[in-house]
Amino acid sequence: MNAPTPKPEEKPSRLLQVLGPGLITGASDDDPSGIATYSQVGAQFGYGLAWTLLLSYPLMAAIQEISARIGRVTGFGIAGNLRRHYPNWLSSGIVGALLVANIINLGADLGAMGAALKLLIAGPDLLYVCLFGLVSATLGLFTHYASTIAILRWLCLALLSYVACAFVVGVPWAEVGWAVVWPHLSARPEYVMAIVAVLGTTISPYLFFWQAEQEVEDSKEQAGSRPLIRAPEQASSAFARIRLDTYFGMALSNAVAFFIVVTTAATLHAHGVTNIQTSAAAAEALRAVAGRFTFVVFAAGIIGTGLLTLPVLSGSAAYAVGELFSWHVGLTRRPRRAKAFYAVIAAATAFGVALNFTAIDPVKALYWSAVLNGVVAVPVMFAMMHLSMRPSIMAGFTLPLPLKILGWVAAAAMAVTVLAMVATWLM
Repeated sequence: MNAPTPKPEEKPSRLLQVLGPGLITGASDDDPSGIATYSQVGAQFGYGLAWTLLLSYPLMAAIQEISARIGRVTGFGIAGNLRRHYPNWLSSGIVGALLVANIINLGADLGAMGAALKLLIAGPDLLYVCLFGLVSATLGLFTHYASTIAILRWLCLALLSYVACAFVVGVPWAEVGWAVVWPHLSARPEYVMAIVAVLGTTISPYLFFWQAEQEVEDSKEQAGSRPLIRAPEQASSAFARIRLDTYFGMALSNAVAFFIVVTTAATLHAHGVTNIQTSAAAAEALRAVAGRFTFVVFAAGIIGTGLLTLPVLSGSAAYAVGELFSWHVGLTRRPRRAKAFYAVIAAATAFGVALNFTAIDPVKALYWSAVLNGVVAVPVMFAMMHLSMRPSIMAGFTLPLPLKILGWVAAAAMAVTVLAMVATWLM
C-alpha cells in the first residue's frame, strides 16, 4: 500500500503562513520612487487625486492575482512562459526593457535612501548609497530563501510609518472623504500626467515578474506542493491562499499610498509647498511644516521601504533574464548552483549604485523609470492576459470571468495612460 502523499502546507489557516508573495509585492510597490510620486501628487493637488488610489486597487489586485496564478499553475514565471510560448523578439524585448527600467529604478531608490539617511544623521550620501547596495546584494547572495522572505515580511512594517504620519499631522478627514466621493476632475495636462504617474507607479511590471516567480519558489519549498498542471487537486487551497495574500498585499500598498497623499496634502499643499521632486525633498519639507517627528518618521520610512524594494527589483530582473536564457534561477538555490542568476542580482545592484556617481539627474531618472515601467507594462499585461486564457498553457485553470474582465480592464487602462502620457508630450 502506498504511503499517502503529504498535503502541501498551503491551507489558509494562519495569517503569517498565508501572507507571502502578495504581501511583499504590494509593500515593495511603495518604494522611494513611489513615495516621491505620491508626495508630489499630494503637494500639488491636495486631496484632489486621492480617488485614484481607490480606482487602481481592484485593477492592481486583479493583475497581480493573474501573475500569481500563472506562476502557481505552470511552474514558470512570466519570462519563462513568454520564452516558451511566444516569439523570441517579444520575450527578449520585454525582458530587455524590464532590465533597463529596473536598473534605473534601483539607482533612483538607492539615491533616495542615501539622501534620506543624510537628512537624518548627516554624512556623505554616496557612501550610504554604496552601503545600501552592499546590504541588498548580500541579502540576496548569502541569505537562505526562507530567511530572506522572513526579513522582507518584517520590513513591510516600515510602511506603517506613513500611516502614523497621517494621524499625527491633523487631517480634515471629512474634506478627504468628500474629495474621494466627489472629485473635481480636470483635463489640464498636469492633472492627466499626475493620473498617469499614479497608475504607472501602482502597476509596475517588476511586480508581475516578482510575484509569479515567488509562487514558483514557494511551491518548491513546500512539501508535496507541485505546479497545478501536474497536481490539480491542490488548486482550491492554492487559489484561496493566492487571493487572500494578493488582495491583502495590494490593499496595504494602496492604503499606504493614500496616507502619503493625505499627509503631504494636509501639510505641504496646505502651506503652499506644491513642487516636490524626490521623496527626500518631501521629508525635508515636512520638517519645517509638520515638525521633527513627522520628518524623522517619513525619512526613516524611505529607508525601510527601500531596503524592502531593492531585493525585489534586482531579483525580478534576475528571474526574467535567467528564465529568458534557460538558466538555473531562484533564491532557493545556493549561489554556486545558480551563478549566472546571482551574477545578475549583483550586477543590477552595482549598476544602480554606479548611476549615482554619474551626472544623471536623479529627478529625471525617476521620471524615465516611471515612463519605462508604464510602457513595458502594456505588452506584458496583454501577453499575460493572452497566455492565462490559453488552455494549452493553463490546462483547466484559465481565468474565471470576473478576473478576466478586471484583467482586461487593467490592461486597457494602462494602455490608455501611456497614450495619455504621449498626448501630453505633444500638447
